[in-house]
Amino acid sequence: MICCGNAGVGGSGKTPLSIDLAARIAAQGRHPALLTRGHGGARKAAGRVDPRVDTAAAVGDEALLLAEAAPTWRGPDRAATARLALANGADVLILDDGLQNPSLVKTASLLVIDGGAGFGNGQAIPAGPLRESVVSAASRCVAAVLIGADRCRALAQLPPSLPVLRAALQPNADDLAALPPRLLAFAGIGRPEKFFTTLTEASHPPVESRAFADHRPYTAQDITALRARAAELGAALVTTAKDYARLPTEWRSGIAVLRVRLVWQDEAALERLLDRVLEAG
Repeated sequence: MICCGNAGVGGSGKTPLSIDLAARIAAQGRHPALLTRGHGGARKAAGRVDPRVDTAAAVGDEALLLAEAAPTWRGPDRAATARLALANGADVLILDDGLQNPSLVKTASLLVIDGGAGFGNGQAIPAGPLRESVVSAASRCVAAVLIGADRCRALAQLPPSLPVLRAALQPNADDLAALPPRLLAFAGIGRPEKFFTTLTEASHPPVESRAFADHRPYTAQDITALRARAAELGAALVTTAKDYARLPTEWRSGIAVLRVRLVWQDEAALERLLDRVLEAG
């Protein structure tokens, strides 16, 4: 089992990393399965996610994104989801989040770090964002994955012996090409400003941006207000893949989505690490 975790709460890039690893493992002829708690989903029983019929309200937005990439099992009981995945043919399990969950023995854990946020103020919840100390989290990981530039000196807080892999989130080229020139961007993710910055750096700066709480279950009133404001600005609505997954199908018309993927600074180093982990597992 490979765990993509972090020391704190909030989005750090665990889901894109989990999707990336699943694709690489499948390319080797293995049968990976993704495991997630399904944050925001009302369904309690462990089960496989079917993106054709399941909704974010039932299984959570991250579960739907993961299920588009590989067989995905979700539920609050991590051990139960793992057993189901193995019973249905998985030979490699990838845990999206769960570094602090003791119910599963991990073959290897990766400490995922958002370079733009780092470890916040370095304090534990509720004074800060950390679930545990950085040193404690790092001690159970075989490597750190830094996503984006290290703007908060997060790497200086890691043990010097911990290998660091560097990556960046790259927007989907086809999605970018389809975007109109004037955009009203909205996002309800861990750090909405990261999405707005991605658009700006891709030469599509939004004329206006709206940030919502992470995992926000959008209401009809939300979408109506966004459409009205976009019309006032002569702009089109654009959001993240995670936000788009939370929108009922009938609300999605006219809303563009910008997907992202991980691009590695040293892909060979990642492949070597992955080979060692799979051999050990």
